[in-house]
Amino acid sequence: MNLRKAAVIGCGLVGSATAFCLMQSGMFTELVFIDQDKERAKGEAMDISHGIPFAGQMKIYDGGYTDLKDAGIVIITAGANQKPGETRLDLVHKNIAVFKSVIPEIQKSGFEGILLVVSNPVDILTYAALKLSGYTENRVIGSGTVLDTARLKYELGRHLAVDSKSVHAFIIGEHGDSEIAAFSSANVSGIALSEFCEMRGHFDHEENSRQIAQTVKNSAYEIIERKGATYFGIAMAVRRICKVIVQDEKSILPVSSMMHGEYGISDIVLSMPAIVGRHGVETRVPISLNEEEQKMLTESAGTLRGILQKEGLL
Repeated sequence: MNLRKAAVIGCGLVGSATAFCLMQSGMFTELVFIDQDKERAKGEAMDISHGIPFAGQMKIYDGGYTDLKDAGIVIITAGANQKPGETRLDLVHKNIAVFKSVIPEIQKSGFEGILLVVSNPVDILTYAALKLSGYTENRVIGSGTVLDTARLKYELGRHLAVDSKSVHAFIIGEHGDSEIAAFSSANVSGIALSEFCEMRGHFDHEENSRQIAQTVKNSAYEIIERKGATYFGIAMAVRRICKVIVQDEKSILPVSSMMHGEYGISDIVLSMPAIVGRHGVETRVPISLNEEEQKMLTESAGTLRGILQKEGLL
């Protein structure tokens, strides 16, 4: 297995933006594009490969599933995109059908690396990929709420006029409408969020928290309404996840992974903080939640469970 070889399955807006980010990252020496539209995959490979003189030597090409055998990471962005007025969960049926054709092909290739699911609804499709592939749970990761968490940090940083990298907070649960901003465990460089807010002259914690959480949750809808799709933010989130894997950082990211009794939730893939490294998810990290957040997390899991049952996956 070559950890410096990555494959992107699906060359739509998210897939091509992701490939462009990965090409510029310097992490990989080989990048292969796979799409049912072979001409599109070839065109994207050609276009991005013309930047090699600016970014450094690597091999970029369009290929097939047999090219996955020695890949370190396979990134799945294939599937229908969310349209204006649609929720991520509206995509379930169409994209599960896509996964039922894609996952067996990946499996047949002899792929032994990390499978990174980006297609939406990501928590449901990560569960589907896990069940359809039979891979060990650590190897199947969803991009989860890594982007939502970045949006939360951005909004909090803007609200507090502080570098967003100094903000430590997570969006947890579903990557979607039932997501939860875990404000009770949030802090800015070790200082409790409410205390830091007051240092910066903000005292209406409940209303400010509500508005920020709503802004984060509605971000994708607003972007889709304005430009038709979201792709740059998620591409950068995928680049971050790949970096953590390739460099074995053991960083804590809120990725989609299987729950086994944490917070009373089992046999559901949810986005929760986890230690991620070379071998994928090492362990989930228990963060403290207040009673309301715990209740919302249980409801979020229930929403996903209902969809999985409806689709016959549970």
